Amino acid sequence: MARLSKIFPNTYRDSVALMQVSAKINELTGITQASLIMATATNLELLQEAGLIETVPEAGNNDLLLALEGENESALQEAVVTAESKLHEMASGIIEREIRKEPLRSIEMALDAFPDANLALISCPGEYATAEALKALNLGLDVMLFSDNISEEDEIFLKKNAETEGLLMMGPDCGTAIVNGVPLGFANNVKKGSIGIVAASGTGLQQVSCLIDRWGGGISQAIGTGGRDLSTKVGGSTMIAGIDALAADSNTKVIVLISKPPSQDVAFKVLERAAKTDKPVVVNFLGSTVEVPAGAEVTEAKTLEAAAHAAVRLTGIDVQTPARHLVTTGELATLTNRLSGSQKYVRGLYSGGTFSYEAMILLTEMLGPIHSASPLASEQNLDDPWQSREHTVLDLGGDVFTRGRPHPMIDHRLRNERILQEAMDPETAVILLDIVLGFGSHENPAEDLAVAISEARRATTTNEPIFIGFVCGTKNDPQNLEKQETMMSEVGVLLMESNAQAARLAGDIILQQNSETAIIK
Repeated sequence: MARLSKIFPNTYRDSVALMQVSAKINELTGITQASLIMATATNLELLQEAGLIETVPEAGNNDLLLALEGENESALQEAVVTAESKLHEMASGIIEREIRKEPLRSIEMALDAFPDANLALISCPGEYATAEALKALNLGLDVMLFSDNISEEDEIFLKKNAETEGLLMMGPDCGTAIVNGVPLGFANNVKKGSIGIVAASGTGLQQVSCLIDRWGGGISQAIGTGGRDLSTKVGGSTMIAGIDALAADSNTKVIVLISKPPSQDVAFKVLERAAKTDKPVVVNFLGSTVEVPAGAEVTEAKTLEAAAHAAVRLTGIDVQTPARHLVTTGELATLTNRLSGSQKYVRGLYSGGTFSYEAMILLTEMLGPIHSASPLASEQNLDDPWQSREHTVLDLGGDVFTRGRPHPMIDHRLRNERILQEAMDPETAVILLDIVLGFGSHENPAEDLAVAISEARRATTTNEPIFIGFVCGTKNDPQNLEKQETMMSEVGVLLMESNAQAARLAGDIILQQNSETAIIK
C-alpha cells in the first residue's frame, strides 16, 4: 500500500466543503483512504492515529493538507490532480463572487456590507473559533458556532458573554439549526409553522423537525445548543436562552426540548424554566429520569418520534398515534422464517449519534445489553470497535471512526464496508440503518447504500440478514424523501417512519427468532 501527503500553503476552505471533496477523492479507483483537512495540530494528530501519515509534516494552521493511501503511486498522483482541480473550482467560485465587490475579510466588514444581519455562522479551525465568536458577540450578533475542538472553559466564557448581552450562543459543535425558515448546517427543508425546537442534538433536531413536517406541522425556529450545553459546568445556558426566546416569539405556539441525558441538576433547572412559560412544552431527554415539576404544562416524550407527535397534536392537528412499527404479526413470522438458527443478533450501523443512542435505549429494554464503541454502560464497551460482538449498535460518526475520514453523512464508504462485514457474519439477523437527508449531506445516499446492500445480498447466499431502516428527511430536501425511500425499498430494505419504529421492529424480529430457535432446540 502506498501513501502520499501534500501541503497547500495558506489555503483555507470550510470544513463541510473539505469533507465533500474528500468524499469525491475516496471514490477514485485505487484510493483506499483520503483526507483533505486544515493542518491544525489536532487534525495532524488524528491523521497520525488513523495511519494516514507516519510523521507530522511542517505545516501551519492556515495550510491545507491532503493525505492519501492507495494501491499504487499512479492512483495517488491521479488523486492529487483531482484534489487540485476541486480546490481550483472552489477558488474560482470565490474569486468570481469577489470580483463584483471588495472581498469581505472580517466580521466587521461583513456587518458593514449587510447592516441588517443579526447572526454569524462560524466554521473555522478550533484554535481561532473562540476569538471569532467573541468578535461576533461583541458586535451584537447571535452566533452559530459550527466549529468543534473548543475547550469547555471557552464554551462557558462565550456563553456567559452572550447571556450578558442578551444574545444566543449556539454551539460550539452546533451542526444544525433553522432560523427564520433558513436551514443552517446539516438541517432539512421543512415547512414553516408554529413549533419551536431547542436541541442539544443535531440529528435529534432533524428527526423531530422532519416528522413534524411529515405530519402536517411546521417549524417556527430550531435552535441548536451544542452537545455539552446541558452538562453540569455549562449549565444549560443556551437551552434556557432558547426557551426564553421561543416563549417571547409570537409565531411559536409549542416548544420542544431535545437532548441526550443531561446533568440531573441542569435538567431540573431547564424544566423549571420551561414550566414558567405560558406555552405548552414537550420534553425528550433521551434516557433521563428527571421528573417534570408538578403542575407544569410539560409533556414528557420517551422517543424523538413521540416528541414530534405530541408537538403536532398540541398545535391542533389531529394526527394518528404512530404505530409501534408497520409490520403485522403474520409478516413478522414470515420475516423470521427467512433466518437460520445461527442468526440471532442485531447490528446497528448509524450515521447519527442520537439515533444510535435512542436505538440502544429501546433495544436494551427489549433484548438486554447492547455493545457499542459509545455504549450506555461502560461494561458494554467494545474492545475492538471494528469487530461487532453479539448485539451491537454503532455511531459511525463518532471520533473513533471519523479520524482522518469524512463524516458518514457525507461519505458512505466506511459504512458500506461495514454492511458487507456484518452481512457476512452468520450470527447477524438484522442490520439497522439510518439514511439522513438535508443540506450538507450526501447528494444521493440511497443510491450509494443500495449498491452496498445489493453486494451484501450477493455475497450471502445463505444467512442473508434482514435490512431495516428509515429515512430522515422531507420531500423538499435536495435529495427528495420519496426518491430515497423508493431506492431503499427496491433493494429490500424494510422502511419505517422513524428510528423508534425501526429499532422496535428489529427488536421484535430478534425476540421472535430467538424464541423460535429455543423451541426448535
